[in-house]
Amino acid sequence: MATNGPFGIDPEDFERTLREAGAEARNLLGKAAEYVDRTSLNTLAGLLSQFAQPQPAKPDGPTTGESGSGVWVVYTLDDTGRASVDQVFPTELEALRAHRDNTDEHRRVRFLPYGIPVGVLDAS
Repeated sequence: MATNGPFGIDPEDFERTLREAGAEARNLLGKAAEYVDRTSLNTLAGLLSQFAQPQPAKPDGPTTGESGSGVWVVYTLDDTGRASVDQVFPTELEALRAHRDNTDEHRRVRFLPYGIPVGVLDAS
């Protein structure tokens, strides 16, 4: 017992345990490699699906905003939630430029298609 070191472990037992653990680890890695080889396409697809989310489908035709059949309005909501149009612009850029220094929280910019009443801008 005195020759086994301070913890009572024989050096040969320690070496044998490490050799067996190494053999078991190699065996386990070999099995894992075989599994990955058999399912490499499914595994790769599974990994890629975690990072690449599908994009929502785009509508078939252009939207009203994309086709330009409407105007951009700067409007104000009063205390009752009713909208009143302050300014009308043909493009979004012009409307946003006119609205950039706004400090009124009730004043907003939205696209309003032709034929739609201003009442849709009212706060519900």
